[in-house]
This record gives sequence, C-alpha cells and structure tokens, in this order.
Amino acid sequence: MRVAASLRQKIEQNLAPTRLDIRDESARHAGHGTHAGEESHFALVVVSDAFTGKSRVERHRIVHTLLAEELSVGGVHALALTALTPQEDRAA
Repeated sequence: MRVAASLRQKIEQNLAPTRLDIRDESARHAGHGTHAGEESHFALVVVSDAFTGKSRVERHRIVHTLLAEELSVGGVHALALTALTPQEDRAA
C-alpha cells in the first residue's frame, strides 16, 4: 500500500474525520538523497470531533500514535499537521 493511502486508511478508521486533506510534498524536497522518488513528506489537515476538548499537543500525539509505523519505518520523513475540531474548521 502506498504511504498516502495508508495514512488515509488509518486516520479514517480511527478518527472518522469530517475533512481529511493529505498533500504529498515529497517533490518539493527532491535532492534530500535518502528519500528520492518516494512518498516521504506530507502535509495533513485532519478535522475530527475526536479533537474536541484536546490541546494542540494532545491532538498531535493522537495522530502521531496512529501513524507510528509510517513515521518510524514506513518512509514518512516529515509531517506537517493541522488538527482541528469541526467547529474550528468552520470558523477558519
């Protein structure tokens, strides 16, 4: 399974997001050597009720825990994360 598909599957199954944007930014980092031609740099926007009442740090920990395999051995080198509640997303 491709990295982006794995990220999507885990987030959808565990957080039931009302919005999930996954942007592969790997091409912007070409020439970094170890990740040439691979999916390695991502920007995520995750909007979920699961984040209600959680601090920004807690939200990031939730997502990082879900994606631990991809972050450790699955090839994700960099992850820019925005984690919002549906109310915060509507206000943005």
